[in-house]
Order: sequence, then C-alpha cells, then structure tokens
Amino acid sequence: MASGIYIHIPFCKKKCFYCDFYSVSNFDLKKEYLSALQKEIILQKKYFHGEKIATIYFGGGTPSLLTTEEILNILNSIQQNFEITSNAEITLEANPDDISLAVATDLIKTGINRISIGVQSFIDDDLKLLNRRHTAQQAKDSIAILKQVGFSNISADLIYGLPGMTAETWGKNLDVMFSQGVQHLSAYHLSIEAGTVFAHFLAKGKLNMPGEDQSIQQFQMLIHKAKQNKFIHYEISNFALADFYSKHNSAYWQQKKYLGIGPSAHSFNGNTRQWNVSNLNEYITVIQTGKIPCTIESLSDADKFNEYVMTALRTQSGIDIIYLKEHFNICHCEELIKKAKTYEVSAHLILSENNIILTDTGLLISDKIISDLFIDT
Repeated sequence: MASGIYIHIPFCKKKCFYCDFYSVSNFDLKKEYLSALQKEIILQKKYFHGEKIATIYFGGGTPSLLTTEEILNILNSIQQNFEITSNAEITLEANPDDISLAVATDLIKTGINRISIGVQSFIDDDLKLLNRRHTAQQAKDSIAILKQVGFSNISADLIYGLPGMTAETWGKNLDVMFSQGVQHLSAYHLSIEAGTVFAHFLAKGKLNMPGEDQSIQQFQMLIHKAKQNKFIHYEISNFALADFYSKHNSAYWQQKKYLGIGPSAHSFNGNTRQWNVSNLNEYITVIQTGKIPCTIESLSDADKFNEYVMTALRTQSGIDIIYLKEHFNICHCEELIKKAKTYEVSAHLILSENNIILTDTGLLISDKIISDLFIDT
C-alpha cells in the first residue's frame, strides 16, 4: 500500500480572516526552518518501513512563497530518504498572486505535477472580506499561466456560506470557476473557528451569516453545477473530472499511511496518530537536538473503527461492509448497520449488501449521521 508525505510550509504574508491553520507572517526563521525540515525528513526515514511514497503534498501556510531551489532541496531530501513511485503525484498549494509566467515555468521543471490554487472566490468583494491578498483577475490569470506552461492537473479552492453571499453570487462564482478549464474543485462551507478574526467579528455582531436554508441551497447548487460540468462528486467537499481525483487526499479517506513534516503536521500509520508542535521556534529548537517535537496517540480498536466510518462515509464509495466485517469486531459492525437502517428509511443513505453510501440529502447532515454511527470509545 503506497503512502503519502505532507510538507507544512508555515509562512504567510498575511493571515486570512477565516483561517485557523498554523502560520506565521515573520520570515526571519525561514532558513532555519528549511534546515530543520530536512533534518526531520532524515529522522522520519523509517516511518513507513520501506513502503513506497505515491504522493507528496506541499501545504500551508503558503508553499508558493518558496523558491524553486528551496522546493527542489526538499524534494531531493525526500528522494534520498524514501522510495518514490515513478508516477508520484506531487502537489503544491499556491496563492494566485505568487504565480507569474517565470515562476510557473520554473515550477514545472521541479517535478511538481499538480497545483492547488487558493482562489476562494472570483468576486473581489468576497476576497476583501476574507482578507485575501489577490484579486479575482489574478486568480483567472494564474490558472491561465499554469495551463500555458503545461500544467494539466489544476485544482481550485472555493468557499461558500460567506457573509452576505446570495444564490446569485455563488452561482456566478461557480460558473466562472467551471469556465477556467481546471480539473478539480475543492469547495468548503465557511466555518467560524475559534481564535480567528471572523470569530471575533461574529462575537461583535459584525458578520451577516447566511441562514441554514441559504447554506443548503448553495450546497445543492454546487452539486448541480458540478454535475452539469461532468465533475464527479467523489468526496463531500471535492469534485473532479474523471481520473483527476486528488490521490493524496484520497489516501486520507482510504486509511492509507501518511507522514506529516513540519510544525503542526499530522501523521498516521494505522496504529498511531501523531502531530508536531504548532510553534515554529520550538519545532526548530527540538529538531536540532535530534528529536521530533510531537505528541503520539495510540489508537484503540474503537478509534480505528470510528476513523474508518468517518473517512469512508465522506466519499462516493461509502462504507465497505465486507471490509468492515473483515477488519473489525462483528458486533460493532452489526450495531452500525442497525443504526444505518434508520437513515435508510429517511432516505439519507443507501444501505446495500456491500456498502453504506450517503445520498445528496444525507450529505447535508453528514456530521450528525457520522457521529450517530460511531461506537463508544
């Protein structure tokens, strides 16, 4: 079973108002961080016990702030310490305003073969609200440039459920997105996370959040327009043309092993889950001593069962009942099937001999259904 590596680049020029991912705007420690990153790669070289790496994903933060030389140094370190498959998917998250013709021309020479563009919206007012540092035109231009230099696997991120968003503006966003010729779309409903600027605004009554009916309407419009444009709804928030599913993210949902490198990065090997400290200074200091600054959690059988239910039910393939019975306590499996029948009656899921799959109606309340199907830990 091929595995994946995630590289966290924690630098951002400025913080988006909705984002709670770990990032810093001070670049003074960038050189020290990149050195520590390479040391962690070496320290983790035995994490997969010789299994091949099928995906590499640069996330953040803003990975497109790295120079091509810095990207190549990281990739070379990975290649020297892990065995990479010949057709590995290598993704870089990028901000639209970081992509110029010169940058894109250099990027495609590094071996990166997939770009995930953080568009979020093709409407300038939305971008200002979110505190994004690019314009709608820059988003379109970046995609055009990437296509021009030869990238043929491009994903765009959009956010719906924004304050003041209407069905009309969301529909316009989707129409522009599907006209850009990208192969993949990740679309997320805005969530207000503790500690973010938006959380502060909401507490002060400064955000006009859409109601539940509006959010449902926007999600249904997303599904409808994606289908019209031959995009397959393969995971709750992800849509792609045939053969363009994100291999890296799919590995998360398929319970494959992955290794996270960098501050706040998470790892999973089937039996344990671990996460690095979310502090750049501490990360660099500890790595320099030859240790990895992480917390490790051993997963119980119930944890593994619930993890599988949560990830599998998010996808178009759903829960594989045969896999469930082969890998988990049969009593837990029978209990889950019994619970699922309630949602089958209400048409929120399809329960067959081999699978449990959420319907479009079920996707609207997926969090509730998933939590109801969990077993007690």
